[in-house]
Amino acid sequence: MTTGSQTTAPHPGQDTDPVGRAAHLTGSGLEVGYEHRTVIASLDVAIPDRSFTVIIGPNGCGKSTLLRTLARLLSPTKGGVALDGRAISEIPTKELARTIGLLPQSPLAPEGITVADLVSRGRHPYQGLLKRWSTEDERAVAGALESTHMAEFAERCVDELSGGQRQRAWIAMALAQETPLLLLDEPTTYLDIAHQLDVLNLCARLQQEGRTLVAVLHDLNLALRYATHVIAMKDGAIIAEGSPDHVGTAQTIKDVFAIDAQIIPDPQTGKPLVVPATSESVQQGEL
Repeated sequence: MTTGSQTTAPHPGQDTDPVGRAAHLTGSGLEVGYEHRTVIASLDVAIPDRSFTVIIGPNGCGKSTLLRTLARLLSPTKGGVALDGRAISEIPTKELARTIGLLPQSPLAPEGITVADLVSRGRHPYQGLLKRWSTEDERAVAGALESTHMAEFAERCVDELSGGQRQRAWIAMALAQETPLLLLDEPTTYLDIAHQLDVLNLCARLQQEGRTLVAVLHDLNLALRYATHVIAMKDGAIIAEGSPDHVGTAQTIKDVFAIDAQIIPDPQTGKPLVVPATSESVQQGEL
């Protein structure tokens, strides 16, 4: 990385601009399941570079299964996931962790760990027998704390934080990995609306800065408001994908969620806003 006239050598295997580096993540012919139950079958997916892609769909449709497969937490029984055209199953773990950061569902921090210590764990992919903690690691941790507005909480214990602050701390850990790709599995679950907006505003800013994000969200309207690309799933298949305007239609909502809805412009963003029909309006033929 270059600052003024001075040049600092990157870590081995690390891009000089990890945020700006595009990383092409695709899945082809994916079949994934648990024991004898198939959840996803014959699925193809390509994540647009530098997008904020949000996966939506009813409970049990395979949203988290797809995300976990893209993160190599699950191995498909058929097909495969590729990163920059290379089979993800063949990439060494530390090398993969320098490209993909993951925030799993409901992560648990060790008791008594501080925010700074948690975030520093994001530097594990750059450590080794001959590579110890460095000023570059310090810079990455400090930058992640600053980016998530968590610097003032660095010495606080994670279990003392609010739900939104905890999520920001976990995102900071993922950012400290300095990966161009960030996968988030239901990052707003159990958060109140203020903290949901806090986390999603952060995600939108990270995407605008050049990262590619993929998230599973349950709130349809928040997904349509914040996503640049939407993947709608049902019964382990992709029913529709594209921009929020393309996916956020009354017909697609009915096909995916089996509900009647009116679509109006979000007064804040102009993006689709889904207004589900009440039983009375359906009976009266208003929709």
